[in-house]
Amino acid sequence: MGLRLKIGVTITVTATLAAVVTASQVPVLLTNRERDVQLERLLYAARVTAQQGRPAQGLEVDPSDLPGPLRAKVAGGHRATYVQSTDHGDVIWAAEGSDHGTVLALRAPSNGLSDEVERVMWQSGAIGTGVATVIGLGLATRFARRLRQSARSAEQIADGDLTARLPETGRDEITTLTHAVNAMADALAARLQAEREVTANIAHELRTPVAGLIAAAALLPEGRAEDMVKERAWRLRDLMEDVLEVARLDSGTEAAESRWVELSALARRVVRAAAEGRTATAGAAPDVRVDVVCDGTVETDPRRVERVLTNLVTNALRHGAEPVLVEVDGPTVRVRDHGAGFPEHLVAQGPQRFRTGAEGTGLGLGLTIAAGQAALLGAHLTFANLEDGGAQATLTLPVSPETGR
Repeated sequence: MGLRLKIGVTITVTATLAAVVTASQVPVLLTNRERDVQLERLLYAARVTAQQGRPAQGLEVDPSDLPGPLRAKVAGGHRATYVQSTDHGDVIWAAEGSDHGTVLALRAPSNGLSDEVERVMWQSGAIGTGVATVIGLGLATRFARRLRQSARSAEQIADGDLTARLPETGRDEITTLTHAVNAMADALAARLQAEREVTANIAHELRTPVAGLIAAAALLPEGRAEDMVKERAWRLRDLMEDVLEVARLDSGTEAAESRWVELSALARRVVRAAAEGRTATAGAAPDVRVDVVCDGTVETDPRRVERVLTNLVTNALRHGAEPVLVEVDGPTVRVRDHGAGFPEHLVAQGPQRFRTGAEGTGLGLGLTIAAGQAALLGAHLTFANLEDGGAQATLTLPVSPETGR
C-alpha cells in the first residue's frame, strides 16, 4: 500500500469514527437533558403538592400505566426517569416513590429533537467524511509526489548523475529532506571531483618518470632481469594510461568522431591483436575466434568501439576461461567466455573502478573504460552470466534511422 493510499485511508477512517461517535452520542445527550428537565418538573410539582395539599397540575399519583422498570427503580423513596416508546412517539417519565409505596409521576411526550439531530448528524457525518477523504487524498498525493521526486533524485545520484537536484519549496519536513538530498549531492560531487583530479594529476605526473623507466629498461643487457623490468614498466605505463583515460571520460570533454565502419573487420582486428599480445606474454596462442551471424556497417567512432572490444576480450582472456567467442550480429557484438562468470555486483550495478571480483585481481578499470566509451558512443553495454556457464558482455551500437543500417 502506497503512502498516498495509507494517508487517505487513515483520514477516512478517522473522519468516519468521529462522525459515528458524534451522531450516536449527541442524541443521547439531548435525551438525557430532556430527562433532567422532566425530573426538575417533578420536584417542582412535588413541592407545590406539599404546599397546596393536593396534586399539582399534571402530577399523577400511582398511575396504573406506570412502566414496570420505572416502578421498580423508585421503590423505597427513590427518584428516576424513564423513556417509554409508544406508537405515537417516545414518552419521558419522571417518578418519585415514598416509603409507604405511593408513587408520584409526571409524563410528557418527547420533543423528538434527538431523532432529528441524529438524522442530521448522520447526514453531516457522511458528507464530512467524503470531503475529508477527498482533501486527504489530495494532500497525500501532493506529499507522495514530492517524496517520489526526492527518491528519483536519490536514484539518479546513486547512478552517477551528480547534477540531479530538487526544488526546495515550502517549510515542512519534506523540504528539509529535499535540502538534505541536495546537500548530499553537492558534497558527493565535490568529493568525487577532488578525488578524480588527484588521481588524474598523479597519473599525469607519472608519465615522465615512467617514460624514462621504459627508456632505461631498453638499455639493460638482455636476460631475465631485462624482461622482468620491461614487463613491469609496460604494465605501469598501461595502468597510468587507463587512469588518464578514465579521468578524460569523467571530465565530459570527450567527443566521438563517427564514420562508417564494418563491425566484422573491426572485431577480427581486435581478436588478432589480443591473441598476439597473449601469445607474447603467455607463450601460447589463446583459443579466441570471431563468429559473424549477420555482418553490419554502422556509423560510429571505430577507435572507441575497438577500445571497448579490446577491453572486453582482454578481460575474458584474463579473468574468464577459453574458448572466447566474439559474435557479430548486425549492430550487436557479444563477447563470451567459459569461466566462472562475472561477480554479482558487476551484473547488478555495472563495472566500478577499483572494485575487483571475489578473487581480488585487477583494478576494475578495463570494464569501467569500456562502459564509459560505450556511453560516449550512445551504445548499450550489458553484462550477464549465462545459465550454461560463462560470462557474456553485449555491446549494442545505435543504428542510424536514416539508413536503417
